[in-house]
Amino acid sequence: MTTTREPQTLSDQLAARLAVPVTDPDDHSGREQSLAEGAAGIALLHIERALAGAGSWATAHPWVTAATSRGVSIAADTNLYLGAPAISFLLHAAQADGRHRYQDAVATLEARVRTLAQHRVETAAARASRGEAPNFSEYDLFTGLTGIGRLLLQHNPGADVLEQVLNHLVRLTEPRPDQLPGWWVGHDPDTTIATPGGHANLGLAHGICGVLAFLGTALRRGVTVEGHAEAIARICAHLDTWRHDDDSGPWWPEWLTHDEIRTGRAHQRGPLRPSWCYGTPGIARAQQIAAIAAGDTARQRLAEDALAVCLADSGQLAHVTDTSLCHGWAGLYQTAWRAAQDALSADISQHLPRLAASLSHATSNTSEQAAGFLTGTAGLALAAHTATHDTPPISGWDACLLIT
Repeated sequence: MTTTREPQTLSDQLAARLAVPVTDPDDHSGREQSLAEGAAGIALLHIERALAGAGSWATAHPWVTAATSRGVSIAADTNLYLGAPAISFLLHAAQADGRHRYQDAVATLEARVRTLAQHRVETAAARASRGEAPNFSEYDLFTGLTGIGRLLLQHNPGADVLEQVLNHLVRLTEPRPDQLPGWWVGHDPDTTIATPGGHANLGLAHGICGVLAFLGTALRRGVTVEGHAEAIARICAHLDTWRHDDDSGPWWPEWLTHDEIRTGRAHQRGPLRPSWCYGTPGIARAQQIAAIAAGDTARQRLAEDALAVCLADSGQLAHVTDTSLCHGWAGLYQTAWRAAQDALSADISQHLPRLAASLSHATSNTSEQAAGFLTGTAGLALAAHTATHDTPPISGWDACLLIT
């Protein structure tokens, strides 16, 4: 008897490259605990595939083991993407089908995450009482309270400390006495760009749109605090102020400097890379989530139209030069796919086949790509898995991107 095998999908091909973990015995950096670039992020890929029946737990479990092989950090600077919260996110994903895998570890890590969140809220409150500006590590998705709060919302929505996290982020949306935004940070966006005196970041990864997406998701789930709706309205009003409409369609600056806020004019002359992390796709998805939560159909349509126009603009798409989740085709596809599921029309979904084809086309350049989740092969494989199956991820892996 002969049997025929299903042709390999793009996700299958990419996952096969990452089938067996290889650990460096001399690497004591703790990088294996990183969702962004370590074994933890690659384990997410194999967990999703095992849950979907496209892979096996025999492949996924060694990656989970590799992610925790040197212990799990509970240091004060751990976050959604590194250490105890990251591993908690990972192990919860492994239980998404209702099976109690790694249950003892999950319970221990949940307690650690609550303790960490309490410490981080208290540190943030002390900073605010001194009248100092926050930094990314206080509030953003990757290293701050937005990411930790999203984890709590997913798995401990009744935790008292989640209420404290939400309260702090609501206060962060209030303007400072000097009328700078409350989330103004005193440092540069990164080491390559100077913004003397600091900046106000609008992006989903490091800026106020991450807070907006989180507050919106919490509101959609019925988890709210005093001033919650008003905070969402303040953020949306700020985005309205800095929205630009030109031949490329609607777009927003990536960040704002002192001079830009003083003059009311952005130096950025047009839309840059249409990425999840900073560009129109992430900003539009955050507004769509918030609008749905608030029952604001008009804003929902504006956000969805902005994303649809972006996806139709070949000039903007030409700026996408890699396949990553963070700022490449994978993140663009996953963000658009999630937005399409909630959209009031088919204007976004009609672009998904072309974006899926772009994933496959771009893969020819990934032979030297890093292996990890955020900027590597694992993230691309997860987006390709969504494109193949056209169903929500069973593991909920994209919750750590704030797009669901």
